[in-house]
Amino acid sequence: MEEVISNNIPQPDYQHLTIKISDTYVSGQVRATQAVNIQLLETCWQIGQHIVEFEQGGNTKAAYGKALISTLAKDLSLLHGKGFSASNVKRFRQFYLSYPIGATVSHQLSWSHIVEFLKIDDPLERNFYEKQTQLENWKVRELVRQKNTALFQRLALSKNKEEILQLSVQGQEITSPKDILKDPYVFEFLKIPEKQLPSEQELENHLCNNLQQFLLELGKGFTYVGRQYRMSINNKHYRADLVFYHRILRCFVLFDLKINEVQHDDIGQMNMYLGYFANEENTESDNPPIGIILTKNKDELLVEYATYGMNSQLFVSKYQLYLPDKAELITIVNNTLQTEDDK
Repeated sequence: MEEVISNNIPQPDYQHLTIKISDTYVSGQVRATQAVNIQLLETCWQIGQHIVEFEQGGNTKAAYGKALISTLAKDLSLLHGKGFSASNVKRFRQFYLSYPIGATVSHQLSWSHIVEFLKIDDPLERNFYEKQTQLENWKVRELVRQKNTALFQRLALSKNKEEILQLSVQGQEITSPKDILKDPYVFEFLKIPEKQLPSEQELENHLCNNLQQFLLELGKGFTYVGRQYRMSINNKHYRADLVFYHRILRCFVLFDLKINEVQHDDIGQMNMYLGYFANEENTESDNPPIGIILTKNKDELLVEYATYGMNSQLFVSKYQLYLPDKAELITIVNNTLQTEDDK
């Protein structure tokens, strides 16, 4: 009997009904999750507020600060179970101090995100990762990876003080080809020992086999087009190692991989590839293509002379197979900030 009734239901209307209910259900789940997350962040912030106000009220001396945290952790764990470890209680206090106005924290962020931000001492760097996490919708794992690879410092290396401050406040804004560049690119996710340098073909294979991580390193806006992209000029065939399309800049981005120091003829070849794409692959809505040669080593003077008067869309950047020395990068960026302050 139920089957007969079901068969008599107008199918187009019924399908519309199921889609409508499903959309409502999923939307409700998302809103419920967001509501729980918002309440959790507000609760953590208020706990930190209570601790700081207790301290500032003269109820505890600085010398007993650690004792207060450990005592609270012990007593609150007895009352409520998990969630009140000494490290968590310490983070609640730090959360309130770092974000005096709790409402300034984006509701897109989870407590796990906040914990990662609180591990960063420099407010400029912390602000950058907070903004960038929102812009690119990073999961916690992606945020940790970008912190470990010193993304903020790598982007700041080529900037002056004003640009570094802007990077901290606004995140990485992409308005020109230079905005998508990094130097160096970090491929630690390939897990290739530094002494075991792969061939160019092997490096390409590794990057394609780890495309999701590679796209994360490239940054927002990149979509994969293909590898060994064939170009035919006067019956002679050439191939670009990797080709992407950048949705924000609306242009093709070509990568050539070099395991040795880049040579002038490598630059000339990339310039030819750019000419081909501009004339043969671009549509009316596309902007001029960008070419990036990724090399293990780079002779800055040779690159400067070899690109003299050449296409401004062609760049040479280094890559490395290991995590950068973050302390060294921090020193360089801080020197830039300090030097301009002294002028």
